[in-house]
Amino acid sequence: MNKKFNTYNDKELIKILKNGSKDESNEAFRHIYSRYSARIHAYCLKTLSDPDLAEDIFQDTFIRFYQKVKTDYTNGTTAGFLITIARNLCLNSKRDRKPTVPFEDYHQIFDFDKQGDREENQKLLQFAMSLLDFEYKEPLILRIYNGLNYKEIAEILEITPENARKRVFRAKEKIKKILEPYVNDLSD
Repeated sequence: MNKKFNTYNDKELIKILKNGSKDESNEAFRHIYSRYSARIHAYCLKTLSDPDLAEDIFQDTFIRFYQKVKTDYTNGTTAGFLITIARNLCLNSKRDRKPTVPFEDYHQIFDFDKQGDREENQKLLQFAMSLLDFEYKEPLILRIYNGLNYKEIAEILEITPENARKRVFRAKEKIKKILEPYVNDLSD
């Protein structure tokens, strides 16, 4: 193909995806996938904390995107449309199953003086995030891991930008509170 799809912006790629030939549509989809797959995968993984389920939701997101882009896509951002699809699939998955944390994991204390402090800190942070209510966890993930601003978060979650800012702040405060016993144990 002679066209340089990598120079096209998202709106041009969507237009080709909707109206182009089968080969052009597939190529446009490949470029959209390469632009957003890492962000969507990270969102699913951080939201669900289950790699296998996250992988399934991630794949379903792009399948649904391909199916819906011709009929349901508005003039919003491509990233916002993809995250909205991923979010809805994650919410459906969370609704269908209730996550549990084994008692042993809840009371496990990490030794930060050992080699691998960074890895242990990351595990502890992921554990703390898994305890957050989805209402607070999701905006924090969108802000920290997806790099979205509060306006973009508000559009995806259908809340005000101020509410998005408050939820991110509260999520950080809740994580501090969850981690407080671990930090206090280390200082004793």
